[in-house]
Amino acid sequence: MGERWTPKSWRHLPIEQVPAYPDTAALGAVESQIASFPPLVFAGEARKLKAALARVSAGQAFLLQGGDCAESFDEHSADNIRDFFRVFLQMAMVLTFAGGSPVVKVGRIAGQFAKPRSSPTETLEGVSLPSYRGDIVNGIGFSEEARIPDPRRQLEAYRQSAATLNLLRAFATGGYANLENAHRWMLGFVKDSPQSSRYQDVAGRMTDALDFMRAIGINPETHPEVRTTDFYTSHEALLLGYEEALTRVDSTTGDWYATSGHMLWIGDRTRQPDHAHVEYARGIRNPIGLKCGPSMKADGLIRLIDLLNPENEPGRLSLICRFGADKVGEHLPALIRAVEREGRTVVWICDPMHGNTVAAGRYKTRPFERVMQEIEGFFGVHRAEGTIAGGIHLEMTGKDVTECTGGARALTADDLQDRYHTYCDPRLNAEQALEVAFRTAELVKAERSHVEAPRLDAAE
Repeated sequence: MGERWTPKSWRHLPIEQVPAYPDTAALGAVESQIASFPPLVFAGEARKLKAALARVSAGQAFLLQGGDCAESFDEHSADNIRDFFRVFLQMAMVLTFAGGSPVVKVGRIAGQFAKPRSSPTETLEGVSLPSYRGDIVNGIGFSEEARIPDPRRQLEAYRQSAATLNLLRAFATGGYANLENAHRWMLGFVKDSPQSSRYQDVAGRMTDALDFMRAIGINPETHPEVRTTDFYTSHEALLLGYEEALTRVDSTTGDWYATSGHMLWIGDRTRQPDHAHVEYARGIRNPIGLKCGPSMKADGLIRLIDLLNPENEPGRLSLICRFGADKVGEHLPALIRAVEREGRTVVWICDPMHGNTVAAGRYKTRPFERVMQEIEGFFGVHRAEGTIAGGIHLEMTGKDVTECTGGARALTADDLQDRYHTYCDPRLNAEQALEVAFRTAELVKAERSHVEAPRLDAAE
């Protein structure tokens, strides 16, 4: 891998998960057109997120990252974006109040269109076609025409991302994110949940805190921070031609930033250190995520950290761990010990979704209890190693889908057919996602007290 980086230096290296576009001239024309479009996000916003992630790495905040497995063109609507943002705010509020920690909010949204696939082809009833790779590449319909990679889809992905970001910014700063609104929404969940008694104490403490704040004059009218929030976007940097087209020089620093999203991550299938995706990511100054699956070895992780964060900059690199509930205790400790031994600063994030996918008849699903078991195992390993569990990374939706089994309403495999709407992987529905937040908040609170205890002893 050469020392000199440019936004297109990745093009000279091997690459995985690349769609075979039949018309390369059309692809080049689309990428040139996107390169002339305005940025979707700005360098200053990415730097602000990096500073927030630095606090996460030090145990001073907790990261909540979540959203669709793959955004779709057909489901793009104001109502869907609103419903997702609402449940995300509820989750963040629960983690803040019940977990006793500030929450950094990062959505898998406004750019999460491309999907890596385990096979380049899909076979149905004896017919084999190219795999669906996300709406930015081809169509989900099982026909030869739909599955042809079409570069014009990148233009639609850009437009949809811009419209989504516009609405998210309005929600985040226009009063929709008001703490009192989020509290009322959360109370509705608690009242209707089969496990309402478990959450009543937390709900009551939130009510008392908000009443106290209002009594001493801290309200949305006098303190704008009560009605606004910082919300960031992220996606997997898979389609590198699209990313290159939206890579721009920051006029204030002279550094290169990806302007397609605030945070980009490298997937478990594309993290080869001498390949294109790592080469692209090493040169941009955004916060970067790196998916770590069971095949990740300690020496390989350190090599990737050296490439992606050679200056050991806090907040620059997040390790998104996706092992499976039955493997987290086997694989995570060695990675933590290697990172600690080398003195590297990273954010440790638990992705409890991808390692816990199982088959239920003709559906893929994820059992809720296995999701929670991986989160609990992740926290347990960090507690044993004396390190910080920094966040969770969820595939979730604000809709009342039936894609993951279990949860408070004990969805079964027979329920999956009712509202199984995902384009790719099963997602937690709004109620299951909020339940994850309540249960994770208990773990965060216990971890923070565990981490802070030695500091108190030292002060004494």
